[in-house]
Amino acid sequence: MLTVIMECRDQESELAQTLSGLVPAAVEGLVSDVVVLDHGSRDGSSHVADAAGCRFHENWDIKDILRSARGEWLLLMEPGARLQSGWIDEVHEYVALNKLPARFSPARGYRPPFLRRIGRKQPPLEYGFLLPKRQAVELASSGMDLVALARGRKTSKLTSEMIPAWVAKAAR
Repeated sequence: MLTVIMECRDQESELAQTLSGLVPAAVEGLVSDVVVLDHGSRDGSSHVADAAGCRFHENWDIKDILRSARGEWLLLMEPGARLQSGWIDEVHEYVALNKLPARFSPARGYRPPFLRRIGRKQPPLEYGFLLPKRQAVELASSGMDLVALARGRKTSKLTSEMIPAWVAKAAR
């Protein structure tokens, strides 16, 4: 039903953190596969992805990856991001009733400080990007990355919350 796709580079611990949060969704039948697109990692990212049963690609073309996704919907995320409780049921319902892309809501306890939010453009994948596979394949072009695929797209806002990846980076 849903394919999760992430890009990483030397983000072994962040990748493990995000993947562990996806296990309940795989058990519930929501997440059918996870794809990790690597940018030359020299750490254990490939081992983490392999142990979790993910497809790990070091050389890839986005159109090929999108076409090979098992799910009819895609969730683009950053390694280190963590979805909060309730997201599985909401995404099940959302994908059954909608055709528009969506993003998760910011987790209340993990919003950037006020001064950091002023004048700052929200990174395209900070709160994930959920979209139908068909739309993603139509939008994608060779050489494109996930950020470019999500940038500037109009989305609905899900009530389920996501702790953004920058929280994991700040904790390092």
